[in-house]
Amino acid sequence: MPNPVVSKGSATWRGNLFQGSGTARLDTSGLGTFDVNWKARAEEAGGTTSPEELIAAAHATCYSMAFSNELDQNGTPPAQLDTSAEATFVAGEGITGIHLTVNAQIEGISEEDFQRIAEAAKVGCPVSQALTGTTITLTATLV
Repeated sequence: MPNPVVSKGSATWRGNLFQGSGTARLDTSGLGTFDVNWKARAEEAGGTTSPEELIAAAHATCYSMAFSNELDQNGTPPAQLDTSAEATFVAGEGITGIHLTVNAQIEGISEEDFQRIAEAAKVGCPVSQALTGTTITLTATLV
């Protein structure tokens, strides 16, 4: 059985929700500290990030990894996967949906198998599973 891996992130917030601000940190890797504030979350980014942007990046990455594995198990490993995720946030409602878009370069796969495997990867992706209760949609294009 694999050993569990714990990834750590943290945040510091100063002030109230609407005028305050903070920082989010990638503690495990130490690769980044990101400014956060309410305006970036509910209006426009303006050089700061939001929890939804961080979730979108994590989801795009996880989906790419899951899809790559599913394709490899099918005997059709990808040459390249370009994945993006859009997490939609509505103030007062929360995250209302996430849309994944993937453009894939894969040799020797039918469109039908490609779509079936793309959908299976969406369902099997650990981040998708963690976001159960959020509508997750997918546009998969074989290029």
